[in-house]
Amino acid sequence: MTQAEVDEFWMKRALELAKNAQDAGEIPVGALLVKDNQLIASGWNRSIESHDPTAHAEIMVLQQGGRALSNYRLLDTTLYVTLEPCIMCAGALVHSRIGRLVYGARDFKTGACGSFINILERPGLNHYVDVKGGVLEETCSAMLSNFFKMRRAQKKAQKQMLAQTEGECGGCQQQKSP
Repeated sequence: MTQAEVDEFWMKRALELAKNAQDAGEIPVGALLVKDNQLIASGWNRSIESHDPTAHAEIMVLQQGGRALSNYRLLDTTLYVTLEPCIMCAGALVHSRIGRLVYGARDFKTGACGSFINILERPGLNHYVDVKGGVLEETCSAMLSNFFKMRRAQKKAQKQMLAQTEGECGGCQQQKSP
């Protein structure tokens, strides 16, 4: 297999993990850590479920990877993720010393690996990560776009239902007990 084929293979697995996040009502981002073409760790966004703003897919995978390898330095590993990492996750990638990052969809609002800002190529870092973006980009982007369209439609329906309920009540106010 060529490196491009290997990258697509693992990105398809990351997309399966992103579906787990979506099914749980989380932003559909999946990630996995690979070393010597062997799966070391896998995960997906769990910020809502865990009430933890740092529970991004990448962070979950780095934590699992450190435990699996008994070392916080994840040397010679590749992290696959369906969405370009944010600033927090990019910083964690540097600290973990991964060798390579492969991501799917670009994030022009918060992407920290070249689309919005590039944390990974800042001069003076003690570690640099090899980055490849855009692997199965259309599929990864479509999953995210569809998720946010669905979420907006749900919020719109909730607002309409609330407005309808208030209309049926005639603007009545609840009685407060003494």
